[in-house]
Amino acid sequence: MRPETARPFIDIHAPVAQALAAGRPVVALESTIITHGMPYPDNGAMAANVEKIISDGGAVPATIAVVGGRIKIGLSDGERESLAMTGDAMKLSRADLGFAVAQERTGGTTVAATMIAAEMVGIKVFATGGIGGVHKGAEKSFDISADLDELARTPVIVVSAGAKAILDIEKTLEVLETRGVPVVGHGCETMPAFWSRQSPFRAPLTLHGPDEIAHFYRTRVALGLGGGVLVANPVPENQEIPAEEMAGYIEAAQKAAEALNVTGKAVTPFLLGKILELTGGRSLKTNIALVENNARLAAQIAKAL
Repeated sequence: MRPETARPFIDIHAPVAQALAAGRPVVALESTIITHGMPYPDNGAMAANVEKIISDGGAVPATIAVVGGRIKIGLSDGERESLAMTGDAMKLSRADLGFAVAQERTGGTTVAATMIAAEMVGIKVFATGGIGGVHKGAEKSFDISADLDELARTPVIVVSAGAKAILDIEKTLEVLETRGVPVVGHGCETMPAFWSRQSPFRAPLTLHGPDEIAHFYRTRVALGLGGGVLVANPVPENQEIPAEEMAGYIEAAQKAAEALNVTGKAVTPFLLGKILELTGGRSLKTNIALVENNARLAAQIAKAL
């Protein structure tokens, strides 16, 4: 879909529209972290604070969602709070973004859907928590997130804390390499693992600072290489849960999902909820900290661009 044909379905929040028109830095934010990633009221408070962090960093935040069939590029305070309280929002990726628009539904946008909407209006930088990827046991279930294909096709910089640690990080990196997606460790040579600063796997590439990341992105565009760039930004050290500790919680959560036969799009929200329970709320605090950390870096990259 070309941007001009998408325009009748899109509402751009006035501050975002003004920033885009003036060439000022804008950072996109996803909304499944609001609708499916955290409980209310933590989700609403987190979303408001992340937008403030981006504003304080000199960029304009643009939380993306579908509300009543309208693709929203930026939300008002009231729209964001209403979305946080919505109990029946769809979880939208490339396959069902058009369905939600056509059927006038409301939904949170995943990494993939947020990248699509951001690219439609010319936003180049997107901050999230962690991307989707290859689920453990995917050799049997074929459960692989559409985020990976979107990263290969849509030219947006995605700032994350790596793939969610509930996933098979090794296979996720392999698929990204096959798809030609550059994975850049921000100031690190080891891939972070969402709640934890380190995984057993090396970061394919390493860059230090937003200027280097912006220069790399501009070079890829100039070379016509296409697709996005995944930036893996470790959670602050004083906020992490060590990987060896998280491994036990993740294993217990996955066994619970298998016992209840949880499949498809329900897997990630179920696992995150179970881990929240098992960690006594610590995983939520770390999740919020890493999203905030990614927002700060994304604002800096957007300014550098």
